[in-house]
Amino acid sequence: MASLTGKPAENEGALLQQQQFLTFMLGGETYAIGILHIKEIIEYGQVTAVPMMPEFIRGVINLRGRVVPVVDMAVRFGQKAAAVGKRTCIVILEIEADSDDRQDIGVVVDAVNEVLEIPHEEIEPAPAFGAKIRTDFIHGMGKVNGRFVIILNVSRVLSAEELASLEQHVLAGAETAAGVQEAPVSA
Repeated sequence: MASLTGKPAENEGALLQQQQFLTFMLGGETYAIGILHIKEIIEYGQVTAVPMMPEFIRGVINLRGRVVPVVDMAVRFGQKAAAVGKRTCIVILEIEADSDDRQDIGVVVDAVNEVLEIPHEEIEPAPAFGAKIRTDFIHGMGKVNGRFVIILNVSRVLSAEELASLEQHVLAGAETAAGVQEAPVSA
C-alpha cells in the first residue's frame, strides 16, 4: 500500500487536534495511532533477528534498501509475543528521533482495521489504572460506536531515548541485515 499521509505531527498539540486514526488489533484489543505518524502498511515478511536487542525488537527488515527495526507491540506492552497469522502486518511509523531527525520503525500488529475519524470531544483521558498496558503509553480512550479504542501515545511507546539506543544497535547490526530480502509491500 502506498504512503497514507505526509509528515508526522510535530508536537503533542498537533495530536490533540488530529482526528483521524489508523485502528488495528493486538491481542483482542483495538488500538489506534494518529495517521500523521503512519508511513505505510506492509505484509509481514522475513524479519532478520539482530543479536543483543531488547526483547520487544523482533529484528529488522530491508524496506527499499533501508534497514528498519521491527517492534513487537505485544511484547512492548508486557504481553507474550504476537503469533503471526494471515492478517498480521507491519505498520511503518515515522518517528521523530531527535530535534531534526526522523526514523522509520515497523510495528507488528495482528490486523489493521480501518481509518477512523474520532472527534476530540469523544476522546477521554488515559485511565489511571486498569489498562493492560502502561498508562503513559496511552494518549486517550476514543469512544467509537459505544466501545473504547485505545489511542496510543507514539512518542512514549517508542521514546526518543529508546530510539537513540535502538538506532545505535540497528546500525551496528546493519551488516547482518544487509542481506535481508526486500519486504513485500501489500497491494
